Amino acid sequence: MELHMHSHHFAHRIPDWRAAVIGGCIAGAIFLALELVAMWMFGQSPWGAPRMIAAIALGHGMLSEPATFGVGLGILLGGLITHLVLSVIFVLVLAAIIAPFGLDSSVGMASLAGAGFGAALYLVNFYGMSQIFPWFADARSWASFVSHIVFGLVAADTYLRFETKEEAGVS
Repeated sequence: MELHMHSHHFAHRIPDWRAAVIGGCIAGAIFLALELVAMWMFGQSPWGAPRMIAAIALGHGMLSEPATFGVGLGILLGGLITHLVLSVIFVLVLAAIIAPFGLDSSVGMASLAGAGFGAALYLVNFYGMSQIFPWFADARSWASFVSHIVFGLVAADTYLRFETKEEAGVS
């Protein structure tokens, strides 16, 4: 696998926002599935993660409800919508990094950028954002770290697959 490290410099390329939205939707769905399976495998409620995510938008008071499927369709939908919106936003940021620096020149470079982005996203979410949303500190785990790396890999690779490259100023 050749990474072409020498060819990466800032270029005035506009990210493909459509590809980023698609990447955010696909990576977000895969991430959530991994999180639900990991929670179930480790004996935790698989509804805990969507509940914690829903609490970002719906307020931390809803966390006192039991972590079961019966927590209510509104809470579950709130968690899923919040998660999907955040996933798309995160991949829009990733695309804004990938395109101008030419990190989409190969699958290897895109994957490396995505994995690094996923690891950084884990740190921001579980150590930085836990200052605002303290309930995320309890969810720190190696499984969640791996899920974030997979999120970044899927996001970058999906972006690469759907991307159409344009130079700045060209329509």
